[in-house]
Amino acid sequence: VLLAVYVGYLGMGAAVLQALERPAEVRAAQHLLREYWKLLGNHSCLQGPVLQRLIEGIIQAYKSGITLQGNTTSLGRWDFSGSFFFSISTITTIGYGNLSPSTAAGRIFCIMFALFGIPLNLVLLNEIGQLMLLGVQHCAHRLEEVFHWRNKAFFLMKTCALVTGLLLFLLLPPLLFSDKEGWSYDEGFYYSFITLSTIGFGDYVIGMNPDRTYPSWYKNVISLWILFGMAWLALVIKFCINILE
Repeated sequence: VLLAVYVGYLGMGAAVLQALERPAEVRAAQHLLREYWKLLGNHSCLQGPVLQRLIEGIIQAYKSGITLQGNTTSLGRWDFSGSFFFSISTITTIGYGNLSPSTAAGRIFCIMFALFGIPLNLVLLNEIGQLMLLGVQHCAHRLEEVFHWRNKAFFLMKTCALVTGLLLFLLLPPLLFSDKEGWSYDEGFYYSFITLSTIGFGDYVIGMNPDRTYPSWYKNVISLWILFGMAWLALVIKFCINILE
């Protein structure tokens, strides 16, 4: 029965996503083809294969973190803060996919780094989650002692922890992303949940806009937000699993 529900849930998700996203995909493909042929028509000196190689080169450069800015190129995705953010996205298994090692040595190191880093991250997240849970239990016991609330104290503290987590990890961060990235609130909220749940599609990633200047603390603070936010969301998901079981 559980397997049937699981497969049915996936099928429902696939059907809804196809209905919502397929028309936009078709429109984007048609627009790209129109612009492609328009460019070739307006510039007769350009040839299809040459333009195709240029486009492929731009795409490959973008994947490596390089973008064109006038007559120069932008660098910075592999500076220390960018590399640190990539490291945490690796061991947390978010894996945005917008950036990856391009050298053989970098790929080999990434494998070894993830091999030991993922278990370390799981242990740390478990410890942070346990500390959060102990904090909730301690506050609940204090409320019981002061107000003599036997059954209400723990429920009240769990509710407070849920609301506080929603504010700190899901509802307030989009305001920061709106300021630093220029995203709308719903885009920032979408990024927050997709990141903390480790889905990590990679369509929205912080600190990657070459037209914006980011403060030095930005990626480091977001890295801490990811770490504590994942621990909080793991507790929420565990609570939901207990309800389903």
